Amino acid sequence: MRNITLFIFVLFLVVDIGCSRLITSRNTSDSDLVSDGLNDVYDQSPYLLLNPITSTVACEPMYGFLPCAPNIWGHLFLIVVYQYLLYLGDCYVSNGSELMFSVLGPGIFGASAFQILGVLPQVILSLASGVLGSKETAQAQVADGLGMLTGSTVFLLTLLWGTCVVVGNVDLLEDLTSFDTKATKRLRVLESCVTTDLQTTITARIMILSTIPFIIAQLPYALGFSGGRIATLIALIVSFTFLFIYCFYQVFQPWIQNRRLEYLMHKFVEDILLQKLFTRGGKPNETMIKALFQKIDKNTDAYITSRELKGLILGIQFQEVGLNEEDFVKMVVKEFDCSGDHLIDEKEFVRGISKWISDTKASNDKKTRRTWKLDNDSDEETEEEQDLLLKNTNKNVQLPKNNPFWSYVKAASLLVLGTCILLLLASPLTSTVVNLSSAANIPSIYISFILVPVVVNYRRAIAAISSILQRREQSASLTLSEIYSAAFMNNIVGMFTTLGTMYARGLEWNFSAEVLVVLMVCLVMGLCTSICKTFPLWTCLIAYMLYPLSLMLIYVLTNIYGWA
Repeated sequence: MRNITLFIFVLFLVVDIGCSRLITSRNTSDSDLVSDGLNDVYDQSPYLLLNPITSTVACEPMYGFLPCAPNIWGHLFLIVVYQYLLYLGDCYVSNGSELMFSVLGPGIFGASAFQILGVLPQVILSLASGVLGSKETAQAQVADGLGMLTGSTVFLLTLLWGTCVVVGNVDLLEDLTSFDTKATKRLRVLESCVTTDLQTTITARIMILSTIPFIIAQLPYALGFSGGRIATLIALIVSFTFLFIYCFYQVFQPWIQNRRLEYLMHKFVEDILLQKLFTRGGKPNETMIKALFQKIDKNTDAYITSRELKGLILGIQFQEVGLNEEDFVKMVVKEFDCSGDHLIDEKEFVRGISKWISDTKASNDKKTRRTWKLDNDSDEETEEEQDLLLKNTNKNVQLPKNNPFWSYVKAASLLVLGTCILLLLASPLTSTVVNLSSAANIPSIYISFILVPVVVNYRRAIAAISSILQRREQSASLTLSEIYSAAFMNNIVGMFTTLGTMYARGLEWNFSAEVLVVLMVCLVMGLCTSICKTFPLWTCLIAYMLYPLSLMLIYVLTNIYGWA
């Protein structure tokens, strides 16, 4: 059977007559080919011609290797990926600058470079939006960059500010008793508030000044005058002057760094040290305080020196708030040392710790009682945790103290790596936003105003909310001050880079809608917080409503009135 099948197959091959043709494209010259002579026999062309490719490439990869997308969902996916990578770059830059700050301490770096590095992502995105491409492309991308800067300021002063007020008031709910009626509870909740200090109002007033460059750049177009390029140059000079004065002021009047130092001391007291030294009744546990004194006193000379005190407190991550550990140790010794001999004996230690406990208990009594009841289930467990704290702090201190060179290397490496990531992905993100807006027929201002600021300020928002969770006047003052300072730096540095790019490339200023939104939010929030120290819970509604109002204002001005 197998042989018969093979025979029939061979027979078909012999009987049938076949021919072949050369496969080529239509662009190939016929003079280069030789005919097989069968075109006259079978009335066919001797060549099998392929139709040329008529479809065009839908997208062109950035830098030749980054991916691109031809549709809306692809653009959305790329924006998410680029945003996440930019977030990682921002984290590297922030960690590097904070580590460098922790090594160098307050001063010129803390007043200038540390704060400028805090807005580095916004600066790079703003620069990348107008440096590359043609003049028309740069004009469109600068609009997206300014939209991102505007969105960041609005996000900080509306959504983040309102959330901080809500979180700072939550703890007051614990004062309500079961005997209170629903109406009474509702009234007491509405009457709860967040209280700040005088320096917070000063910071808010400084933040208002950051709107002056916006006004200068917009003034000729608002009045219908010519000379927009001159106004751009003047606004650029004013932005640089404000930035220089702000940094210069912080060098010689470093009250912000001093507030951070004071904040860190109380943060350390409440979160790390005092948790182990409360009794179940919320009073100082002198037995545990004396036991802690013995553990710190390594040479058993009945005194604690500054060097021994570092073994306890240097495990705290000082770079999170940008402080030098030496300053913190000096403040603790100054507060504890009543005799003035730069040594702390047992009585001074017990007295100082007890004072800290009393101050903390008075400011947040119910919160501390609840926390310490959970953390002090037994004295034995507390002592074991204290031993672990001491071991961990000693381990954490060794590297930066004995090897400061490697701290500089690590900080510089993080800064370089984060900056490279931001520089590499800033322009692709801006281009992807423009492509998405074109594909979805949505103005790119909404994408850059909403999506980009949330990712860029995500890390700052988490830090602010975590800080104000302490629910004290001091933490609330520092948190809101940081928000105002971030808005100031975002406005000034962002305008400086944007105006510099526009002036260098000869671009036009046509951002009236964005300017009006920034002025509205900064003036409303700045004036309210510069004259008030107490913010009831209902004030968060004002901040929250300003965000959708800003979006609505941009839509009305751009789509209905045709503002640029």
